Amino acid sequence: MSWIDIGAIDDIPLRGARKLRTHLGCVAVFRTDRDEVFATGGTCPHRGGPLAEGIVHGRAVTCPLHNWVFDLETGQARGEDASIPTYPVRVERGRILIDATLLRRAAA
Repeated sequence: MSWIDIGAIDDIPLRGARKLRTHLGCVAVFRTDRDEVFATGGTCPHRGGPLAEGIVHGRAVTCPLHNWVFDLETGQARGEDASIPTYPVRVERGRILIDATLLRRAAA
């Protein structure tokens, strides 16, 4: 894995999200009420809704446009045959790191 720093964990509010830009493209980064951090593709496959503007609840996010719910760990939409890409993340010394290997593949 090739880890890149994409920002401070304190920039993501609890139960919130942000769209973050990397040199390999944009990702949506989510922080749960249990201080878990997840990274996914930024748009809903249904109608292109901005997932970083969705509602974070538990380990899921609800699309702000049409209420599709996505599991932040697997990317699978609940009750739908659709998913979003997910990316490995970790937090070190208050910084969020994402695996650039998968981002490179997604950008290709």
